[in-house]
Order: sequence, then structure tokens, then C-alpha cells
Amino acid sequence: MFPFGPLSPGGDGSAGAGAEEPAPHEGQAAATRPPSPLHPGADATHPPPPARSPRRPGAPSLSPAPRSGELGLPGAPESSAASAQGEPSPPSPPRRRPGPDCKAESRGRHGLGAGLGGPGARLFGWLKERSLGRGLFVDPARDNFRTMTSLYGSIHPADSVYLSTRTHGAVFNLEYSPDGSVLTVACEQTEVLLFDPISSKHIKTLSEAHEDCVNNIRFLDNRLFATCSDDTTIALWDLRKLNTKVCTLHGHTSWVKNIEYDTNTRLLVTSGFDGNVIIWDTNRYTEDGCPHKKFFHTRFLMRMRLTPDCSKMLISTSSGYLLILHDLDLTKSLEVGSYPILRARRTTSSSGVSPRNSLEVVTPEVLGESDHGNCITSLQLHPKGWATLLRCSSNSDDEECTCVYEFQEGAPVRPVSPRCSLRLTHYIEEANVGRGYIKELCFSPDGRMISSPHGYGIRLLGFDKQCSELVDCLPKEASPLRVIRSLYSHNDVVLTTKFSPTHCQIASGCLSGRVSLYQPKF
Repeated sequence: MFPFGPLSPGGDGSAGAGAEEPAPHEGQAAATRPPSPLHPGADATHPPPPARSPRRPGAPSLSPAPRSGELGLPGAPESSAASAQGEPSPPSPPRRRPGPDCKAESRGRHGLGAGLGGPGARLFGWLKERSLGRGLFVDPARDNFRTMTSLYGSIHPADSVYLSTRTHGAVFNLEYSPDGSVLTVACEQTEVLLFDPISSKHIKTLSEAHEDCVNNIRFLDNRLFATCSDDTTIALWDLRKLNTKVCTLHGHTSWVKNIEYDTNTRLLVTSGFDGNVIIWDTNRYTEDGCPHKKFFHTRFLMRMRLTPDCSKMLISTSSGYLLILHDLDLTKSLEVGSYPILRARRTTSSSGVSPRNSLEVVTPEVLGESDHGNCITSLQLHPKGWATLLRCSSNSDDEECTCVYEFQEGAPVRPVSPRCSLRLTHYIEEANVGRGYIKELCFSPDGRMISSPHGYGIRLLGFDKQCSELVDCLPKEASPLRVIRSLYSHNDVVLTTKFSPTHCQIASGCLSGRVSLYQPKF
């Protein structure tokens, strides 16, 4: 969340010795597409990440929905040929309580479809389809999404609530706690603010959270959260004791821009403008920090994300390339030269298993001008891991667009690109207001809607007018995103927005420091 201004993150000499820092961004279209960020000479021909303006702004997955359990249905008595001939009929099978271990395939002739006829067969088919995982009945939340869509569509800008943050500089990031009880605000002027999003009351101000602007906040659970800053550090905090930090983590040599967390291994993953992705073992943290190691390095790194199941890592760059690490294993430290770069389909080992941490370099397809996607400024992932959401700016920084790409597995889609994990499904042009500032967008918790900063407000976008699930409305060719609602209530450019994970509420923050909460009135 920083401008593409005259000052570069690498030009001020703030990075440690030996760090590879990006050069100042001139904001001009390149004559040719820059080489891959992994190429030794890449820095000679392509523009670096956007740099910092005198205002010094900085920049900043829900687990997949559990598969619905299959319903074991009580058996029904069957008629045998022996009973039809007057012989004693065997006893009916014992009735048992339905349970998730009763598989649909084992019901046989005692299933509901056989016992109840036509309507039962339809219900049995409904249950079977619901258990498939990517069909029309992928999860119970589908049954009430129309209600949620109606609620979001009924929000009016006049109903927004303003939080008092105007004295703390621009708002670079918003983050809710997993239970939705706390809203945290990352501010330009070294502070972190905490609010109760339901009552809109201020809870606490961490006035000296860092020594420079705070870029990103990430909750590890309902009480622990991490913050990162342009002061090159990461800080861990406990909601139960906010007077002091739990610990401060040192390891980056330039601005730290975003934080991810693997809940299974409790590994914290951070990335910064030094080009490093660093792994921190929070299982062994002390007041002095916690063990860490450099996992990955690439030039011109902008953002890094993990898929909800932590099977992939995506890294966006200012050169327009997207790096995808497949079959991710965070326990291994890897060098770029050792990765099997995927120039075609991913290869498999002799055992038939794809190698861990296989790297794929992708140039995302963007409709329009060829230089449209020169810089991938924002990167988000669908909460069920189905797609990635990118915000791209052109070389000349005069156009912006939001694009959705579906993850593809298996057979090649096009002969020209035999192995490309991403397929453009939806897109929309964005207002180029607040040129040079990164705008962070987000998915709704169920993945049906997108909240995108748009000028002095936000737009709620859907894959179709009904806000259907992405897998239910995949187009054969890329289609425009549909605008569900536009909400304009700020007096300055909106830089970040976030859905509440538990309530029908959206938060947005702008360049002048104001935070707005949008929710329907009942």
C-alpha cells in the first residue's frame, strides 16, 4: 500500500548489506515484456515495484468450507421371492441411527430411494449431489446465500458508521479477528487501532506499535495477531495483554509487506521488498523472538499468499509475473536454482508423484492492452482455494483492472500454453483514482462476492447477478464481473476493504485515515 512515487524501497539505503533492492519506478511503459524475475539479468530491463511518495504510504484465506457429511438412512424391509411363495420372510434389518459413516454406496436395496419411491429417489439424489464437493450443493451455506445477497444489496452509504481514526494517517490494512469480535486498523503513522465492530466503540490504540508505518495485520487465532512494518520488523501481540508486545521478529532487510499463517504447522510466513519469504516457527517463540529461516527469494516481489489448505504459495511481482509453488512444503529451505521450473506440464517423479515445491512462472492473461498487467499490485485467494483475485496496473500507471483466475488442474487447456494453472474467468475495469496507491480488495467469507476499492468508495462485485458460486457460473470465455452495489461514503481515495467473517458487515479505509463500517439496517 505505497505509491509508485519517486522514492524506492531500495534507493534509500535502508536495506541491509547485500540485499537486492528494487530501483525507482518511473511509471513508463516498457518497450518489451521484461524477462522472468528468476533470470539473472532481469533487473536490467524491467521496472521495479512502485516506490514511496513523500506521503510514505505502505502496503499491506479462510479454510475451505467443510464437506457436508453424508447422511446414513434407516433401512427398509424388502420382499423376497420366498415370502411370495408362502415361506417365512426373513426379519427386517435392524434400524439404526443415521451417521456420517453410512456411505451412499453401501445402502443398496435398503436405501431411501427404494423404500420411498419417486420422492425418496429425488431426496437421495439431492443428498448424493450435496456430498460431491463441487456440485450445486457443495455446502449448506448455498441454501441461504440469496438472503445474504439481499442483505448486502440493501446497504446504503448513509447507513455507514465512521470510526475516529483521522489523526493517525492513512489506513493501509483492515483485519477482523476470526470470531469477528475485534477489528484492527493498520495506520500510516506507526499505530494500530482496535475497535469493537458491533458497537463501533474504540478499544485500544497501540501508539508505538512500530517505528514506521504499519502495513499488514494477521490473526493467528482469536487472541494472537501479528503486525509488520516498513521498519523491517514483525511484532506479535496478545489481545489479553496489549500494553507490551509478545515479541519482535527480526530477519528482513527492507519493508515487510504481508503476513500469512499456516494453522496446521503454526508457521508464520512473511514477505518484503528485500525479495525474501521468511518462515517463523511460532511454536518456539520467546520474548527474544522465534527461530526463522529464509524459504524463498525473488526479485521485484510485491505480495505473497498461501492457499487455504497451504498446498500452494502465490507470489506477485512488479514485472507482471506470478510465481506459483505447487505441492508446498514449508519445512524445506530452497534456492531458486534448485526448483524445477515448469515451462510445460508439471513433471512427475518415477513414483508418479509431483515434486514438492515445484515452481511455475505465469504471465496472467489480461484483456485489453498488452502492457495492462505490468504490475500485479494486489493478490488475494478465494476462501475455498478455487481461484485467485488480482488487481493489475498498466506500465504507464494510467489503467487498473480487477481479474479473477480459476485454478486449473490436469489436462492442458491450450496448445500454446500446455501447462498454465490459471484461466481468466472474470474481469472489470477500475477507476484510476488515487493513481500510484495500491488498493487491497477481498473476497466475502463464502467467496460469492468481491469488495473492491473504487475511487472514494467501494463496489460489491459478483460473478453473476444472483451472486452464484464461482463453480456454478464458470463462463467458457472471460466475462465481466457484475456490480451488485456501489457504496461511496469517503472524502478521500479508499485503499483497503474487508468483509467481517461472522456478520453482515464491510469495513473500508481511506487515504485520509477514515474507516467506514457498512451494514444493513433492520
